[in-house]
Amino acid sequence: MSSQLPVAGPAEVRAAARRDLRAERRTVIGLVLVNGLASAAGLIGPLLLGRVIDTIQSGSGDVLSTVDRLAFGALVFTVVQTVLAWWALKIGYRFGERTAARVRERFLRRTLALPPRVADHLPAGDLISRGSTDASVVAFTLRSAVPEVLVALVHALFLIVAVLVLDVRLGLCGFVALLGVGAAVRWYVRRARPAYLAVAATGADMADVVASTAKGARTVELLGLERRRREVTEAAVTRARSARLSALWLRTILFPWAEVSLALPVVGVLLVGGALYANDLVSLGVVVTATVYLRQLVGPLDTLMLWIEQLQGAGASYARVEGLADVPTESEPAAVEYADGDRIRVDNAHYSYTGVRDVLQGIDLVVQPGERLAIVGTSGAGKSTLARLLAGLDRPHTGSVTIGGTPVADLPPDQLREHVVLITQDHHVFHDTVRDNLLIAKPDATDEELCAALAAVGATWWEDLPLGLDTDTELDDAGAQQLSLARVVLADPHTLILDEATALLDPKTARQTEQSLAGVLEGRTVIAIAHRLQTAHDADRIAVMEAGELVELGTHDELVSAGHVYGRLWQTWHGETPNP
Repeated sequence: MSSQLPVAGPAEVRAAARRDLRAERRTVIGLVLVNGLASAAGLIGPLLLGRVIDTIQSGSGDVLSTVDRLAFGALVFTVVQTVLAWWALKIGYRFGERTAARVRERFLRRTLALPPRVADHLPAGDLISRGSTDASVVAFTLRSAVPEVLVALVHALFLIVAVLVLDVRLGLCGFVALLGVGAAVRWYVRRARPAYLAVAATGADMADVVASTAKGARTVELLGLERRRREVTEAAVTRARSARLSALWLRTILFPWAEVSLALPVVGVLLVGGALYANDLVSLGVVVTATVYLRQLVGPLDTLMLWIEQLQGAGASYARVEGLADVPTESEPAAVEYADGDRIRVDNAHYSYTGVRDVLQGIDLVVQPGERLAIVGTSGAGKSTLARLLAGLDRPHTGSVTIGGTPVADLPPDQLREHVVLITQDHHVFHDTVRDNLLIAKPDATDEELCAALAAVGATWWEDLPLGLDTDTELDDAGAQQLSLARVVLADPHTLILDEATALLDPKTARQTEQSLAGVLEGRTVIAIAHRLQTAHDADRIAVMEAGELVELGTHDELVSAGHVYGRLWQTWHGETPNP
């Protein structure tokens, strides 16, 4: 997997936007209609103002009465325009909220649908940035920018058409003067997409660096890597700042250019209109009406200019959010029938994370159904990597890892979870009740089953909670780990792989939890990555890893008697001097 997730292309973003618009078809049509009525009502006021001027200038008939009626009509249509514009924005904001929710839900569904072996290798900082920052930008734009921009576009279109209908010469004059705005926008848009994609990408890199540094703070301090991590963080911040400044530089060109261009239509119509009026080719009321229309055009165009940066940034964020659909995934495997029971077999398995050096080399292992196997070894021996292969999270580059004669990595997710579950010292407790955190593993579980699962892992603390199972979870690391183990009990898999799953528990609690689990999982296959050798002592067999190889396999007594790698580890663990 590359250091960055895919980014959707312009065509994919347009297709996604069309789908979102079609999903809210009626709302969008209502928004356009109401906004069109508001814009049409807004055209009446300047038109009546021109009539007032022409009536006063002509001096014929009951001038005062006519002016009063025209002024009252202008007031009425102004109020109508205000009410309709408010209604259009209200419809637009509702559309934005629903569409923003749809975008977030689609991103979440795609994330949860990723196969574990794919999701586990995704760049975490980039994924978090897309699900939080980018999704928030898209949501804000859909809530605010889209309704306001759509209102501004419709209003601007009505004003331009009105000037052309009023007098073609004045309309063309104003339209030509607006070409400067179009040129400024075109120049900006061509450069904005890559600039804002760079802003988002460098922001994701910075988030990844900060998150990884914070997560590994203890290791950084222990190894004296503070200076190196500080340099890495400062470099990421510098790249993000440079990308942001490059995007902001585009605004320093766009806005001055646009401000000058927005003033040209009014100036042009006044000059051309004045010349036409002086030659009796157009009335003064028409010139004033056209000038007011073009002056009103500045408002929606200003709105478009103010939102254009947000739209470009949102377009880049939309592309990043939709890019998750392009993450390469493996085809969904079909359900399989077992030809060899539930026996787990590893044949000549080799695995490398980088493709340069194998971290597992020629592993051969058979785990019988119902057996308790402990895998031990020094740090970096390959124990956790072997556990990932056994759980189907990774696939060996050569050789095979099968269950019932079928490659574990080929099992469909639902079928895999019924047979093999890997639980590590990393755990997650949702900010919800104890009950809901447990029901994730078995949605139809009864209270008796939930209590039994907690008791099975020695989690008696729930009985002291104010609301029992319905108490919101605020657990320490040990309690959270017991909650994770209780989920496994509820899931009831045939094979359970424990990768230092009790590492955060104190020795006494860990021992009690392991004994409880042993009783509950009677008759099931248990593979434990053991960092406490007492866990290995209770296993049926012990597999000893060293430098990526399986160097010993046997019972505790056999391996201690042999006096090789495991024997030396056992003596060291008991504080004895290893035999030479």
